[in-house]
Amino acid sequence: MTRELTDLQLLRELEPIAEDNVHRHLATAKDWHPHDYVPWGEGRNFAALGGTDWDPAQSALSDTAQAAMITNLLTEDNLPSYHREIAEHFSLDGAWGTWVGRWTAEENKHSVVMRDYLVVTRGVDPVALENARMAHMTTGFDPGSTSMLESVSYVTFQELATRVSHRNTGKACGDPIADRMLARVAADENLHMMFYRNIVDGALDIAPDQTLAAIMSVLTRFRMPGASMANFRRNAVLIAKGGIYDLRQHLDDVVLPVLRKWRVFERTDFGGRGEQLREDLDVFLADLRTKAERFEEARDRALARQARRGEHAGASA
Repeated sequence: MTRELTDLQLLRELEPIAEDNVHRHLATAKDWHPHDYVPWGEGRNFAALGGTDWDPAQSALSDTAQAAMITNLLTEDNLPSYHREIAEHFSLDGAWGTWVGRWTAEENKHSVVMRDYLVVTRGVDPVALENARMAHMTTGFDPGSTSMLESVSYVTFQELATRVSHRNTGKACGDPIADRMLARVAADENLHMMFYRNIVDGALDIAPDQTLAAIMSVLTRFRMPGASMANFRRNAVLIAKGGIYDLRQHLDDVVLPVLRKWRVFERTDFGGRGEQLREDLDVFLADLRTKAERFEEARDRALARQARRGEHAGASA
């Protein structure tokens, strides 16, 4: 019979792993400063200081890049909600507390540098962006009732998903400065993912069935933390159609690599509950793969129609 542990018991048993990974993170993470990634020379005053207010023609970003930058930035803005969620499930003592503080400080850099870049380059409407920030942070992030294992499983997948999204957004901006900036942000997110992934890996050794149940719960209900923001659905469609983050990337670049690292389908220590969950997970992944294929087929058809319309318009011009 496999053990079912309380959150407090899990925290105590996993603390040595947390401590090792805090040390690994501090030894690996590179210091960087947001001001070094912003083209300040492109900035100028807005009307309140005698300059010119924003106009859509000032943005060099495509609609897709704007949607991705806004979505990613508003997601980073909601840091106080994420801090609260992590702090409530972890502890502010010992290695757990050190990690919560360090993670929060590093994540805050991301919203600072992205906002500075967008305001200085006039990539998006700063008034609309600020209004959206106020609304999104007021709503906050509420994942519902979750256990410690569900929380740490979720952030493992979420941090990696965010890494992929930031990296591809940087490329979509068509600006080497934005690409460099978001590559730096993505590198942070990858290190954060590794911390959480290693905690879950340790939990699988301590309580395999219980941990797999948490992983399965997270995967089948997964939503990005920005899902509650205004225009999220519209922006998510643009982001997916633009190849920045879609179901295929979610499956191939996020879910499957993490499951392979945890050796979910190779482990031999699951009990009856875990074995059934593993079978359910296999079915879920097959369904996700089918949905990804359908989306890609629909996207290809839409792009082909768009190309044909462009050809017809060019011929009639």
